[in-house]
Amino acid sequence: MAFGGFGQSSEQPMAEINMIPLVDVMLVLLVVFIITAPVITHAVKVELPAASSTPSEQDEETVIVSIEADGQLIWKEEPVSWEQFVNRVQGLGRAQPELHLQADRSATYEQIAKVMAVARRHGVENIGFVTEPESR
Repeated sequence: MAFGGFGQSSEQPMAEINMIPLVDVMLVLLVVFIITAPVITHAVKVELPAASSTPSEQDEETVIVSIEADGQLIWKEEPVSWEQFVNRVQGLGRAQPELHLQADRSATYEQIAKVMAVARRHGVENIGFVTEPESR
């Protein structure tokens, strides 16, 4: 590479590319990509459950709890108070039935969360939500 000196005054433009700033920029970009590449490729591995559109089978051990819009609890088609519900969940013991929760569309999240919390506190492991299929 030929560089111009102090004593010469040439009016012609320089015809060579100055590579030093280009190399500096490329090295900075390389460092940035080396640092950010592990962050971009980091992923959380999650096993998602397979969804089924077929209705599940209910056996005699399945407990269906309904929550009406006004907060009334229904245990297997029988209206119960909150205290009766807690006693019945405690009475399930180690049988570990599946609890199907059927909530009205206008039931509050607080009511649903309370029922789920009581069930989990007393050892119910399997809680499912009952929904109506969408009309086509």
